[in-house]
Amino acid sequence: MSTPMRPDHWQHDLVKGGEHKELNVLNLGPTHPATHGIFQNVLTMDGEYIQSAEQTIGYIHRAFEKLAERRPFYQIPTITDRLNYCSSPINNMGWHMTVEKLLGIQTPERVDYLRIIAMELARIADHIICNAVIGVDTGALTGFTYIFQDRELIYDIYEEICGARLTTNMGRIGGFERDFSEAAWRKIRHFLDHFPKKLKEFESLLVRNRIFMDRTIGCGAFPLERALAYGFTGPNLRACGLDHDVRVMDPYCSYEKFDFTIPIGTGGDTYDRFMVRQREMWESLSIIRQAVDKLDRMSDKTTYKADVPEWVLPPKEEVYNEMEALIYHFKIVMGESAVPVGEVYHCVEGGNGELGFYLVSDGGRTPFRLHFRRPCFIYYQAFPEMVKGIMLSDAILTMSSMNVIAGELDA
Repeated sequence: MSTPMRPDHWQHDLVKGGEHKELNVLNLGPTHPATHGIFQNVLTMDGEYIQSAEQTIGYIHRAFEKLAERRPFYQIPTITDRLNYCSSPINNMGWHMTVEKLLGIQTPERVDYLRIIAMELARIADHIICNAVIGVDTGALTGFTYIFQDRELIYDIYEEICGARLTTNMGRIGGFERDFSEAAWRKIRHFLDHFPKKLKEFESLLVRNRIFMDRTIGCGAFPLERALAYGFTGPNLRACGLDHDVRVMDPYCSYEKFDFTIPIGTGGDTYDRFMVRQREMWESLSIIRQAVDKLDRMSDKTTYKADVPEWVLPPKEEVYNEMEALIYHFKIVMGESAVPVGEVYHCVEGGNGELGFYLVSDGGRTPFRLHFRRPCFIYYQAFPEMVKGIMLSDAILTMSSMNVIAGELDA
């Protein structure tokens, strides 16, 4: 005969100011449609208000760093795909640039511009997902279904560039596996012409919508001092009022040659986080246009990789028909190219903030040590403090606006 669960397993009392209150314990997750991932928050509730939150993460931990330490450098991009899978190309390019920094490879200017186009498209795709979901969690489904069609246009461009749509494995050490096709350029130009109108219409549904503003302004507000103490970066930090952006503070990939503004908020609330991402989509469109213009003005129309044959894979048609090319392909992929001893750190501005790669090499075919600086893992630690004292419905909205991606959180 089973023993009935005692009431104190799920509720307890609080005596405050002589008043006897009953508190309930509520599980938010690990599988819950509002968490947008597999992670748990055990909430102590006073009615609809949150008294405290206790987190549990690691439900989809895959030991990415240890996996990478057993793989040759060329086989690690498929792991980076699965960090923030909403903007995989940024992860891929960050890894390639980290290895290039270790090897001392200088990429051609045209390669930098091609990478910037891919990364800014990924940033737009990432922000589309986050802001559309914020709308859904306030009860506004229309914007989500409307603007997601344009995310598919970005995925069509990915497919033309690398053959994949979500986990892209885009680019290679030294550049790209192939030049952008005519179809890719045609789709990029179509996106630049088409998306601004759709983005304006999306904004017209939410930005000045009274219900949306009432639900988001003041919701999950976080002061700048606390954000810095936790190590916030990216849109969540900029929403608090600090104009920190890796593309400007520590430029890479020729970003210093581009003109763009860093949007910031004032109160660090859900509305600020939403608006920062909205403005960043406009800035990303501007950066892509500048990159296309720079490429159109360049005399070099064909370079898509650095001149480092010991690291750049030979063309597929040669691999299929020439023994020497097949041997070189095998040696590069299996890690037979010489790697110097050293340690490097390289970071890029990911969809959620500073995505860093700390790499230690002992001269072997695989990394001796590798650490990913995952922005989601860092700022999600602040969630209990952000939701203390607010309503459960506002906690859901706060989590959406933080854009916690479980793949990046758990790695």
